[in-house]
Amino acid sequence: MTRLIAFLGALVLATQIQAAELGDDGLHKAPWMRDTFKDLSEDLEEATAEGKRLMVIIEQRGCIYCKKMHEEVFVVPEIAQYIEDNFFVVQINMFGDVEVTDFDGTSLPEKDMVRRWGALFTPNIYFFPKEVSEGVSASQAAVANMPGAFGRWTTLNMLTWVVEEGYDSDEPFQKYHARKFESQKN
Repeated sequence: MTRLIAFLGALVLATQIQAAELGDDGLHKAPWMRDTFKDLSEDLEEATAEGKRLMVIIEQRGCIYCKKMHEEVFVVPEIAQYIEDNFFVVQINMFGDVEVTDFDGTSLPEKDMVRRWGALFTPNIYFFPKEVSEGVSASQAAVANMPGAFGRWTTLNMLTWVVEEGYDSDEPFQKYHARKFESQKN
C-alpha cells in the first residue's frame, strides 16, 4: 500500500511539473493555449468558428501567482478539460514586445497594450462575448475579468459562468459562485 501511495504521489508531481513547463519567454505554457498573431478580432473570429469563447490571460516571468494557477488549478483534470472544450486561450506577456492588435484596431507591443487595458496584476484573465462591437478596446469589451490567482472552485465557477453567459443574467458572479460552491463541497 505504501508503494502505491508513493507511486501515485510521484505521478501527481510529474503531472504538475509537466503542466508548469516554462517557455523561452519564462511564461508557463499549457497545452490549451493558442499560438496566434495576437490580433484579437481574428482570435475572436476563430474562437467563435470553433464554438468557443475567447479568453486572454496576461502573465509575467517569475509570477508566483501564475505558477500557483498552472501547478495547482489549471492542472485539475476537470478544469483543464473545461478550458480545452470551451475556450480559445491567448497568452499575453505583461512585459513582452510582441505586437498585439486590439479590437478597435490599435496595435501595440504587449507591455503597452497591457498598460492601455489597465491590467495591474498577473495572472489577469479577460473573457469576451461572442461578438464585440466595433471601436471598443478589449478592456471595454470584456464580459468578465479575473485579476489574480484563485482556487479551484472559484476558477471553475468563473469559467462556467462565462460559458453560461451569467453576465447577462440577474445573478452576479459572487452569488452564482456561492450557490454552486455549496453543492460542490458536498
